Amino acid sequence: MEGRKIVVPGETIVQGDDFLPGEGTRREGQNILANRYGLAETNAKLIRVIPVSGAYTPRRGNAIIGTVTNITFRGWLIDYGGANEGFLSVAEVPRYVGKGELRDCFDFGDVIFAQIWGADGGNLDLSVKMREFGKLTGGQLINVNPNKVPRIIGKEGSMIHLIKDATKCNITVGQNGIVWLRADKIDDEINARKIIDFICDHSSIAGLTEKVEEFIKKELKIEVKVRERREESFDEKNQENEGEKN
Repeated sequence: MEGRKIVVPGETIVQGDDFLPGEGTRREGQNILANRYGLAETNAKLIRVIPVSGAYTPRRGNAIIGTVTNITFRGWLIDYGGANEGFLSVAEVPRYVGKGELRDCFDFGDVIFAQIWGADGGNLDLSVKMREFGKLTGGQLINVNPNKVPRIIGKEGSMIHLIKDATKCNITVGQNGIVWLRADKIDDEINARKIIDFICDHSSIAGLTEKVEEFIKKELKIEVKVRERREESFDEKNQENEGEKN
């Protein structure tokens, strides 16, 4: 198989014993078939189908963005856009929080960047103990399809660095499809949002980095420094386990 292509469930992607079935695929005899609708790609003979739409599936180790909706004596309830709320225990913050101090740490409506350390039966246990996690102050939130997150981050963070270089924005990407933007100028936040929207609208095409650079230069009239490029992969393993902050 050359390049990437859209496939539907049951469609034969490739034939032959040289290929291995990966995520979203199965083998039937000599054929590797798609288990779901999405974008098929090959990586070192491994065939997989990356979903192009669908809800976020929480996984242990994921980094997500959410909003404090309720406070109990044991911690905070966090709305991350899923069916249930996540729970951040007072034991999972980097400092001691005494009784009556919870609102001093995180208050109603606060936006936080947190890591999932437990995901069982739809219940999410969150942590902000590591230094890269915590409250996100100011800025704005945008919602994207969670399956577009790997494209927004890019190979080894290449795409997110391109956006930051062009807009001077601080950007945090949650794997649940919530993105936080903050810049000194509102116009820079608007431009960052336009770039992210462009990436999401064109996420299935090859050579996306070049298309984004062209969009930034021609549509936004911003000169960008071209970084050394590496071969793009639609779904990076490290992006399944980590979000991107600042």
